[in-house]
Amino acid sequence: MLLPKGYEVEVYTGTPAGEIVGLSHKIVADLDRFVREPDSRNVEYTTAPLCSYERLLCDLVRPRQQLREYLHGLGDYTLIPGSSLSTGGSDRFYRSDPNHPYHNYIEQTYGTKVVTASVHINIGIDDPELLMRAGRLVRMEAPLFLALSASSPFLDGQATGYHSTRWQVFPQTPDWVPLFASHKHFIHWTEEQLALGTMQNVRHLWCSVRPNGDRRPYNLNRLELRICDLLVDPLSLLGITALLEARLLQLMEDPSLDPLVVPVGESQERVQEKLVALTRENEAAVAKDSLNAQLRHWQDGRVLSAKAWIEELLQQVRPFAKAKGFHCFLSPVNKILQDGNEAQQWLRLYESGMSLQQVVQQKIQEMDQQERDLEDALCQMMAA
Repeated sequence: MLLPKGYEVEVYTGTPAGEIVGLSHKIVADLDRFVREPDSRNVEYTTAPLCSYERLLCDLVRPRQQLREYLHGLGDYTLIPGSSLSTGGSDRFYRSDPNHPYHNYIEQTYGTKVVTASVHINIGIDDPELLMRAGRLVRMEAPLFLALSASSPFLDGQATGYHSTRWQVFPQTPDWVPLFASHKHFIHWTEEQLALGTMQNVRHLWCSVRPNGDRRPYNLNRLELRICDLLVDPLSLLGITALLEARLLQLMEDPSLDPLVVPVGESQERVQEKLVALTRENEAAVAKDSLNAQLRHWQDGRVLSAKAWIEELLQQVRPFAKAKGFHCFLSPVNKILQDGNEAQQWLRLYESGMSLQQVVQQKIQEMDQQERDLEDALCQMMAA
C-alpha cells in the first residue's frame, strides 16, 4: 500500500502580461477549496490525501482550471507561475483580511518577505515516532527538493542572483529548530516556543520540514515538506513526491538511515548542532545555485553537487518505488536533471535576450496550455 499524499499549493493571480494582482478576497468568497493568505496576491488550495498518483494528478489540475475559469469571468486575469514577486510589488503589502490579528503580526514582523508562492507536500505517517525519524531524514535532504523545484530567480523586475529568491528571503522561524529526537521532544519544544513567544501559534513553525496533524503538537499524522518552490508542471511535482515517498519507504525498511545516531564520544546536543548547521548551509547554497550548488553530504561529509546527490538518491530508492509499482513517476526527476529546473530554464531565456516580462508571459501561456492538455488527456479518462 502506498502512503497517502496531499498538497497545499500557493499561486499568484494576475494578468497575462505578468502583473501580479490581489484577488483572493473575491476567490475565497466564491470558490470552495481556496483559502486566503495574508497578502491578497496569492491564494492557496489543498488536495485531499490520496495514495494513487493518477488521482492526485487530477486533484492538482482541476482546482487550477476552475480558478482560471473564474478569473476569466472577473476580467483579463490568469495564474502567474513562479515563487516570488518577479515583475514587481515587494514594496507594499496588500492585506487580504485587514481585521485578522495574525495577519497583522505577519505584515508588521516580516513584510513582503512572506509574499511568496510555494507547494507543501504532505505524506501521511500515523506512527509519531516514525514520523519524527522521517522528519529528521527529510530535513537533512530537503535542500535536494528545493534544488529540483527552484522557480524564483527574479524579484521586482530584476534577476537576483538566486535560483530560489523565495527561500533566500523567507524568514525561517524560529531561528533554530532542532532535529526532534522524539514526539515528546517535539511537544516540549513547541510548548516552550509558545511560552517564549518565538512562535505565535502552532502553525508558526516555518522551516523546511515539520510534523503536522489535526492538533499539533499532540496529534500528528503527516510529514510536511515546506521547502519547495511552486512547481507549475504537475508531472514534475508528482516526480518529486515519488522521490520523497520512495525515500521514506527505504527508511521504513532501514532505520539506520536516521541521521540522529550519536557516535561514541559525542553528545546528542553536539550532533544536533552540527547537523542543523550543515543542512542550513546546504539550503543556503541551493537557494543560490539549485542543482549546481556544492553541498556537504550529511552521512560522510563528502562535497558534491546537488544534481550528483539526487542522481545517487534515485539509484538508491528506485527499487523501493518499483516494488510498490510507482517507479514510472520518478521519470520527471530525470527530466529536471537533464533540462534544468524552472529557474534555470527562465534564466536561460533571460540570458538569451528575452526581457523578464517576455519570459514570464511565455511561462504563463505554457502553464495554461499544459494543464488544459493534462485535464483533457487524464482527468476525463478517469471520470469515464
